[in-house]
Amino acid sequence: MKIVLLLLGAFVLLALVYLFLIAGRRGNPGLKALRSWEYAHRGLHGEGVPENSLAAFRAAAEAGYGIELDLHLLRDGSLGVMHDSVLKRTTGREGRMEELTAADLKSYSLGGTAETIPEFREVLKLLGGSVPMVIELKTDGDNFNRLAETACRALEGYEGLYCIESFDPRCIRWLKKNRPRIVRGQLSDNFLREESGKASLPLRFVVTFLLSDCLTRPDFIAYHFPYRGNLSVRANGMLGVQRVGWTIRSQQELDIARKKGWIPIFEGFTPKP
Repeated sequence: MKIVLLLLGAFVLLALVYLFLIAGRRGNPGLKALRSWEYAHRGLHGEGVPENSLAAFRAAAEAGYGIELDLHLLRDGSLGVMHDSVLKRTTGREGRMEELTAADLKSYSLGGTAETIPEFREVLKLLGGSVPMVIELKTDGDNFNRLAETACRALEGYEGLYCIESFDPRCIRWLKKNRPRIVRGQLSDNFLREESGKASLPLRFVVTFLLSDCLTRPDFIAYHFPYRGNLSVRANGMLGVQRVGWTIRSQQELDIARKKGWIPIFEGFTPKP
């Protein structure tokens, strides 16, 4: 009997430690308004309208959707909007975002169209607070502090709704320490199955199961939706922490996300009411 009680006590202790490690933050009042929107992944893009372009953001806003976009810190300290650091896929040209200046962006055509890589300030001017933004910070090496600070400075005085997320917990920790009122989110994926570069197995395990959330206490967990059954994601849901699903690619997935109270980030189809 004594051994059983000891084992039970050890199990309860481990469970409490686990919940401490993975739990997000509840109660940020800024999150309430963001919940009522659905978000177009990289804007509402498609044939002739490239992802992360001003045209895609304009189309999403006109259709009544919020916008998800990606920010990189450029060489001159400006912010450029692009998913990949490497430019080949989206522009057909060699180069990296972090090597460019704001002036360089206009020489990079997106998908062979007249659209070019936007600066973040152009997006803010275009939207003017009309629809909310989910802003992903794309770090490069150790620029996480400068990237987070520069993004927050760019948003000073902006009256629209927005939140900031990143795969890099160092960005989210910076927000926790320096801009605690901003709605912040931890992006993650099942990196035990998905591509994760040269990351070690222990690091992939920590990130997959959100074990660094004790350092960041995110307001929401943004997780790759096909892996929504992840134990730590489910536990956060039971604890009342908001969950965001990326990337929703069908009406069926969208209906599931709506039913479960996830904020959906969608791509590749037009959502039905």
